[in-house]
Amino acid sequence: MVELSFGEKNFIRGGIAQNLRCDGRKRLSYRPIFVDTGVIPQANDSARVRIGGTDVIASVKAELGRPNSSQPNKGKISIHIDCSATAAPIFQRCLLGGKSGAGAGIDLSSLSIVEGKVCWDLYIDGLVVSSDGNMLDTLGAAIKVGKHYIVDATEEEESQMSSAMSVSINRKGVICGLSKREGAGVDPSIVLDMISVAKHVSKNFINKLDSEIAAAEAREEES
Repeated sequence: MVELSFGEKNFIRGGIAQNLRCDGRKRLSYRPIFVDTGVIPQANDSARVRIGGTDVIASVKAELGRPNSSQPNKGKISIHIDCSATAAPIFQRCLLGGKSGAGAGIDLSSLSIVEGKVCWDLYIDGLVVSSDGNMLDTLGAAIKVGKHYIVDATEEEESQMSSAMSVSINRKGVICGLSKREGAGVDPSIVLDMISVAKHVSKNFINKLDSEIAAAEAREEES
């Protein structure tokens, strides 16, 4: 991204303060979401998701495996994220660290077939095709710019953030993960505010995503 001028930075911050962002959205509004399913035939399931200029492809493969002895009644998930050459380097640094493991937000016990003997091993691979902000938005994310919180930040808005926090929330509204990404230190009271914002927007986000996935699956069946 080209370095923003002093005037451009003030314009972004001023718009957020007035609840009118550069693209016309309010602070807690998302950009349009577009979903295509079945984009990788070799995978058990796959999808391409675009939010603004951010474009991600993800696939899932399932194999039979043996559960860990410490968790005999649970399956396993391995997550790998990679970035294309066109994605910003800052996202490559963020995404490739600590993104494999327990699979927060997924009920691992549902992957068990025969306790202690057989389970499903899920391999989730993601490719960041292009980035325009909001790469780590799992289900709800809040970014603090000045004194205000925004969701689905563009790349330019992210460059002006004072703090950022990723909050993973499942369909039941339960927090499954919480991580501070970068920026200044965050007071505990602000963390609670950010969690409240994420809970508020996640329900609408999940509903919108479900609607787009259903439409994409219908198109796939017709083709």
